Amino acid sequence: MLKNIYRALIELTNHRASSLLVQKFATSRISALLIPSYAQIFKINQDEMEKSLRSYPTLHDLFIRTLKEEARPIDESTSSLVSPVDAKVEECGRILPSKEIIVKNKRYSIQEMVGNDEVLHKYIDGEFVILYLSPKDYHRIHSPISGSIVQTWTLGNKSYPVNQAGLKYGKDPLIKNYRQLTEVQHSSGHVLMVKVGAMFINSIERMHESNQLIKGQEMAYFTFGSTVILLFEKDTIQLSSHIKQDQLVKVGERIGTLSL
Repeated sequence: MLKNIYRALIELTNHRASSLLVQKFATSRISALLIPSYAQIFKINQDEMEKSLRSYPTLHDLFIRTLKEEARPIDESTSSLVSPVDAKVEECGRILPSKEIIVKNKRYSIQEMVGNDEVLHKYIDGEFVILYLSPKDYHRIHSPISGSIVQTWTLGNKSYPVNQAGLKYGKDPLIKNYRQLTEVQHSSGHVLMVKVGAMFINSIERMHESNQLIKGQEMAYFTFGSTVILLFEKDTIQLSSHIKQDQLVKVGERIGTLSL
């Protein structure tokens, strides 16, 4: 019953007109009036921001804010894998031979998420980590590793909430939402980054132009908070022991070690 009500409400509000309205408001000067309240409600850490709160002309500019250079030190070990975002670990585990992952006791098809069987077969029996960005989080996405981009592609058109209610009651948002996928080759294998769009605004803006990535380098940003999914080939990484469900992580923090 709750699932049906939830989905009906989402379908009623999640369409092109409402998306354009939200986007127009968030990028308007009048949205700046909400910035102080937004910062207070979501407890945004203003000490780490590059600019003062009053410097942001729109709510959108606050969403995509940059931080002070020293705010996110990058783990310098050559064998480390770092978090690409400030986020909560929504789930982590093994990619099943059935081409599925289990999130909140629900099975998700990695085959549908990736949409490319030639790429997918490399990740069977590997590890995955799902990182959820809340509205309070720093919204920029950094490279978790040094390497070269093999390929990028985009799937999906519409997005649904990826918060806990969305995962529980929604229509498989992790595999159906608008998403940008980037496969990176590193010293031990490959990692596939799946950047999942948020409801209303499917905006994931790419920031780097070179196909070469340096660990910690800025890659893109979300207009609204959303989710980054990392898929790893079998036996190429060892996740750190503290990486578990509901753990909070920050950009540059070690979340695993390469199998050299």
